[in-house]
Amino acid sequence: MSPVTVSTPRRALLSVYDKAGIVDLARGLAELGWELVSTGGTATLLVDEGIPVVEVAEITKAPEMLGGRVKTLHPMVLGGILADRSDPDHARDLRQRGITPVDLVVGNLYPFSSDPGIELIDIGGSTMVRAAAKNHAHVGVVVDPADYDGLLAELRADGSLSDATRRRLARAAFAHTAAYDADIVRWFDEQDPSEGADDPLKPSMHLALDRVQDLRYGENPHQVGARYRMVGSSGWWDTVVVHAGKAMSYLNLFDAEAAWRLVHALGDPGATTDEPTAVVIKHANPSGAAVGADIAEAYMAAHECDPVSAFGGIVAVNQPVTMAMAEALSEVFTEVVVAPAYEVDALAYLQQKAELRILEAEAPIRPELDVRSIDGGFLIQTADRLVAEPSQWRVVTDREPTADEWVDLVFAWRVVARVKSNAVVLARNRRAVGIGAGQQNRRDAGRIAADKASGRAVGGVCASDAFFPFRDGLDAAADAGVTAVVQPGGSRRDDEVIAAADELDMAMVFTGERHFQH
Repeated sequence: MSPVTVSTPRRALLSVYDKAGIVDLARGLAELGWELVSTGGTATLLVDEGIPVVEVAEITKAPEMLGGRVKTLHPMVLGGILADRSDPDHARDLRQRGITPVDLVVGNLYPFSSDPGIELIDIGGSTMVRAAAKNHAHVGVVVDPADYDGLLAELRADGSLSDATRRRLARAAFAHTAAYDADIVRWFDEQDPSEGADDPLKPSMHLALDRVQDLRYGENPHQVGARYRMVGSSGWWDTVVVHAGKAMSYLNLFDAEAAWRLVHALGDPGATTDEPTAVVIKHANPSGAAVGADIAEAYMAAHECDPVSAFGGIVAVNQPVTMAMAEALSEVFTEVVVAPAYEVDALAYLQQKAELRILEAEAPIRPELDVRSIDGGFLIQTADRLVAEPSQWRVVTDREPTADEWVDLVFAWRVVARVKSNAVVLARNRRAVGIGAGQQNRRDAGRIAADKASGRAVGGVCASDAFFPFRDGLDAAADAGVTAVVQPGGSRRDDEVIAAADELDMAMVFTGERHFQH
C-alpha cells in the first residue's frame, strides 16, 4: 500500500529516553516542514535548541499526571497514530474528534535493564511504539538512533518513507518491545519470592537475540551461519580483537569457544596467575592439553599428544604468545589461535600466515544454561559445572594416589569433562598423552586413548567421564602403564572394578559425578 497524502504539515511525535541524535533529527524534520509534537524532557531539549515543538499536553488538553506515568495515553495521541487512512470510518472519527493524524513516531523506552524496577517499566512509550508499528501501512516508527540519518535522507530524497522502509522499521520496533518485555520477565523471575523461585528452569523462556556477526558459512559451506547475542548482554566474542585471518566460520567459533573455555579450566585455580596452559581443539574435542614451564613448552606438549589431529585445529593458550611459541605454531597448519595477548614480534611473525585467524580475547564466562534445538522447540539444561576438588572425592582402593598422581588426576578430570562422550583421557605430568573421544562404548574410547599414548602413559593416570561398566576398561588402562584412575563410580559392577584395581596395584578415586558431553 502506498503512503496516503495527508494535509501539511505532516506530524511527527518525538518522545525518547535516549536523546542521542534527536536534536539533529528534529531539526531536519522541521526544515522539511514537519510539525513536531513532543513530551516532557524531549520537548524541553528541543525548545532549548530553538526548534519549534508542540507539547503533547497542548493537544490532549490534559497535563501529565501520576508522576509522569500518564502522558500520551490519550485518544488525541493514539487515535492519530492508529487511524487507518484508507478507512472512511476512521477518517470520520478523526474529523469528529478533531484529531490530527501522526505520520511518524520516534521513541525509545526507559532503560529497564540498567536499573530494573517498577518505575522503569515503560507503558506510554511502548504503547506508542507498538501502535505505530501496527499501523506501519501509514505511519513510520523509529526506535534506534542509528536509523535517524537514513530516515532523513529518504524523506529528503523522496518526500515520504517507502512501504519497505516502514515495514522494516516496524519489525525493528516490535523486536525492541519484545526484548524489553523479555527483560522485565527475567526481572520478575529474579524477584520471585514464591516456593521454587530458585529453579533456573522457569515456566517460560524468553530469548531476545540480535544478529551481530555474519559468518563465512555454517557447519558446511552450503549452510549459512551467524552469531547472535542476547539483547543487553555481552561476552568475550564482543570484545575480541582479530589481528589477522579470513572471516570466521560457524565451526571456527564453535571450536574456539570450546578451546577458550577449556584452557581457562586447566591452570591451577589457586595460583595468583594461572600456570602456562595450552589446548588444541579439533571438532570441539581436545586433541591435546598441557601445562608447561612456559607457554611455548605448554603448546608443544599439547600438540605432541596427537600431532595428526592437530592439523587444522584450534589453539588456545592462557598466557601471552611468545616468539618461541609463534615459531613452533607456524610449523603446523592451524585455523585459529586464541590468547590473552601477543608479544609484538610474535604477532608480526604470525601475521605472515594468511590462513591463520589470530584472536586476542578476554577470559570467558560460562553461561548458566545450555540450549539446543529439537523439532518444535528446545532442550534446555543448566550448564555442566566441573568440580575438581579431591577433598570431595573418595579413594576406593587399598592404595591411595601419590602426591604426583593426585595432581595428574585433577588435570585429567578437568580435561575429560570437556571431551565428547564416551571419553577416556590418559595423562602424565599434567599433559594429556592419549584422548579417546566420542565413542559408542567405553572400551573403544580407552583403546583409542591407549593407542594414541603409544607408551607415554607409563606411570600416568586415566580419567573416564562416566563409570567403567566392566573391568576391561581398567585392564586397558593398566596395559597402557597407568597407575591411578579417576572415574565417577556408580556401576552395579563397581566392586568388580575396584577389585581389579587392587589386583593391579592401581589407585582409584570416585568423584560421584559424571560429565557426559554430547
